[in-house]
Amino acid sequence: MKLSVEVILYPLNADYTPAIDAFIDRAKSHDRVEVRCTDLSTQLFGDYDLIMDLLKEEVRATWDAFGDGAFVLKLLPGDLRGIAPDSKPDSNA
Repeated sequence: MKLSVEVILYPLNADYTPAIDAFIDRAKSHDRVEVRCTDLSTQLFGDYDLIMDLLKEEVRATWDAFGDGAFVLKLLPGDLRGIAPDSKPDSNA
């Protein structure tokens, strides 16, 4: 089953950029999951099980490394890459 996920991270500290950048970098290290970044969120596309494993691992890693933070997730079944016009494949993915 294919899955599309929008991830928004709200680190609960003043220096929020490192936590967001680290999450995105770690997400990109997962082969077979496409990572796209917009100005406001990170989008993940791929196999349901692979994305859920990525989220399980990387949410914990973010909390362990940076402390409290709120993750907001939108999970949609299917491959919805063509729907979000502001979504572009990350050139570093």
